[in-house]
Amino acid sequence: MWDQFIFVFVNILLWIYDILGHNFGVAIILFTILIRVVTWPLNASQMKGAQAMQAIQTDKEWLDIQKKYAKDKEKLSQEQMRIYKERGINPFASCLPTLIQFPVIIGLYQSITRALATTPLSLLQLGRGLYPFLNVHSILPLNSKFLWMDLGTPESVPLFGFAFPVLAVIVALTTYVQSKLTMPTSTNPNDQTAAMSSSMALTMPLMLGWFALTFPSGLAVYFVTSNLLGILQYAMMGKANWRNLLPGGNKPVTPARKK
Repeated sequence: MWDQFIFVFVNILLWIYDILGHNFGVAIILFTILIRVVTWPLNASQMKGAQAMQAIQTDKEWLDIQKKYAKDKEKLSQEQMRIYKERGINPFASCLPTLIQFPVIIGLYQSITRALATTPLSLLQLGRGLYPFLNVHSILPLNSKFLWMDLGTPESVPLFGFAFPVLAVIVALTTYVQSKLTMPTSTNPNDQTAAMSSSMALTMPLMLGWFALTFPSGLAVYFVTSNLLGILQYAMMGKANWRNLLPGGNKPVTPARKK
């Protein structure tokens, strides 16, 4: 079943590659746009969850229990879950869509490596797995060159005698920016959900940056494109929390007292 899932990706990629004049890099970018469209409900759920978590940070009952149970983390956690249940808020709504997309990321990585088919055996297996409407002889072997990269190998640029991983750095930065833009505004050390979001904002860029550093650069092209589309999507909908990108910008704004 997993192989069938992978070959669906492979065939879509190669179909886009074929109609675009055999440019695999552009095919990955357009395929990424297609993935973003298909996963729109998950992204919408993520934005809704982030908004709900941000709104609750200024709720009087929420602030009261933070103070009342500041030294009793177990009781605080119970009270927080009670409020989540009463308000119909899923505390994992802003993180779950990202986790759900991991199979897509793994599937894309495997589809890229299978599509590039670097050995005679893998080339034979690829040819057998293509759908009848694809012209195997005109598609294979693929042109893996895109800009300065070979999409079948990890990317790096010679700089001052060192191999500098440009794409891996861009992947990490854009992942961090996208994570921060969707984080709820909170610096309360007792807020477990905010702490989890902060942790994800640090671990996800490092994890995806490491993937981009060690796996074929075609996967890094997918990461960068997906991140930029996500940032653009949040910005166009007015949901991006730009203050989170500034030092101390995630602190709640205290309203001025009336004299």
